[in-house]
Amino acid sequence: MSASCALTPSVRTELFSSSSKRSIFPAQICRPRNKCEISRREFAIRGGIVASGVSVMGTSSASQSVQGSERLAFKPEGYNFWEWRGHKIHYVVQGEGLPLVLIHGFGASVFHWRYNIPELAKKYKVYALDLLGFGWSDKALIEYDAMVWTDQVIDFMKEVVKEPAVVVGNSLGGFTALSVAVGLPEQVTGVALLNSAGQFAAESRKREEADETVITKFIVKPLKEIFQRVVLGFLFWQAKQPSRIESVLKSVYVDSTNVDDYLVESISKPATDPNAGEVYYRLMTRFLTNQSRYTLDSVLSKMTCPLLLLWGDLDPWVGPAKAEKIKAFYPNSSLVHLQAGHCPHDEVPEAVNKALLDWLSINVASKPASPIVLET
Repeated sequence: MSASCALTPSVRTELFSSSSKRSIFPAQICRPRNKCEISRREFAIRGGIVASGVSVMGTSSASQSVQGSERLAFKPEGYNFWEWRGHKIHYVVQGEGLPLVLIHGFGASVFHWRYNIPELAKKYKVYALDLLGFGWSDKALIEYDAMVWTDQVIDFMKEVVKEPAVVVGNSLGGFTALSVAVGLPEQVTGVALLNSAGQFAAESRKREEADETVITKFIVKPLKEIFQRVVLGFLFWQAKQPSRIESVLKSVYVDSTNVDDYLVESISKPATDPNAGEVYYRLMTRFLTNQSRYTLDSVLSKMTCPLLLLWGDLDPWVGPAKAEKIKAFYPNSSLVHLQAGHCPHDEVPEAVNKALLDWLSINVASKPASPIVLET
C-alpha cells in the first residue's frame, strides 16, 4: 500500500497486493482512462463504513429482488447461532446435498450472499457464516489476526458441517477459504475464490523493524496510540453519515442496481453493537499490520484440491492480473472472467451462480458425502 493509502505508518501493509498501490477497502471505482487514488482521510472514513458498519435507517422489507432472482429473507434478529470460544457466531443453512460453505468479505455478512444462497440451495446444502467481529456474530474485543477467522471456519466445519465441503470466499473470505483448505485438507474438497484478498511473497512489503528504544517504548508509542484513537474516533463518527454510506456502497459496484435498502441495512445493523467502534479501531490499527506474513504462495503451495477463480475484471483493487497469476501458480484451477467489480456474487449473481454450479458438476462430486469423523 502506498503512503497515500495509509492512515498511519503502521497501517501500510495491504491485504490485496502491494504492487497495486490500492487500499484493502473499496473507495472509488476507477474508469479505464483514470488513475485510481485514495487519500489517507478517504481510506479511513470511507473504508471504515465497510469495515464495521454504520447506523442508518433502512427498509429492506420494501425492496424487491432484482431481475426476478430469489433472495434470502432479511432477518434483523438473524438466523442461527453457534458458540465458538465463548462468542456467538451467526450462520445460515439451507438446502440438502454436498455442503458449500460461503465466507463473506471484510465488513460484510451472510446477507451479502442473498442472491446466491437460494439458488445454490436447490442442489447443495449451503452454509454461510459471519466472521467474528462482523455481521451478526459477536463484536469480540480480541486481538484480530487473519488466523482467527481461519480457526473459526475450521471449527465450524468440524462442529457444524461435519462432512466434506466446498469452501467459497469473497475478498478477505477468499484468503480465509484458502487457509481453511490447507488447515483442513481432509474435509475441503474444493475452493472457489471471488476477487480474493492476499498477496504473493514477492509483492509483500517488508518493513525494517528498528530496535525499540526506551523513548520509543514509553513516550512515542503511547502518544501515537492516543492520537490514533482520537483521529479514528472522529473518522468513525463521520463515516456514519448517510451520504457517506451511499457513496461507499456505490463505489464497490460498477453497476449499482443492487445497492438497495437491503444491502445498506445488512451493513448498518451491526453498528448498533456497543463494541463496533472498538472493533473498528482494532481492525484498522492492528489487523492490517500483520498481513505480510500470510501470502498466497505459502498457502497455494500446500493446497491440493480443485480451485475456481470467479473474477470481477472491473475491480480496481484486485484486478484480473492477480487472477491470472494465481492460475499460473496453481495449475489445478479454472478461471472465469466476469464483467463486475469487487463483489461479483452480488452484482452479477446469475453469472456467478451458473459458473459455480457448472464447475461443481464437473470438478466436485454432486451427491451428498458420508459424514467423517474429525478430531477436536
